Amino acid sequence: MKKTMILAVTAMLMTPVAAMAERDGATLYNTKCMACHMTGAAGAPIFGNAEQWGPRAAKGIDALLVSATNGLNAMPPKGTCMDCTESELKGAIQYMLDNSK
Repeated sequence: MKKTMILAVTAMLMTPVAAMAERDGATLYNTKCMACHMTGAAGAPIFGNAEQWGPRAAKGIDALLVSATNGLNAMPPKGTCMDCTESELKGAIQYMLDNSK
């Protein structure tokens, strides 16, 4: 039994991130982004605030993705979501933009 559990856990840990189900923008926002973007911590644009998101949205999603991936000001790279794919980050950004119009 112990060996079976060890093998199962090892197999899970070795599964590439790409093989895991992709998280949607809302899920990612609610689990990784909300802590700062709900409160505006460290200057993060607040979720739903069109005035704060407007100038950022004007840059385009690709520029926002670069900022999110590399980090910007107080935001660390990938906003601490080190296991996020580019597609997932883009989905979270789009979710925040769509809800800030």
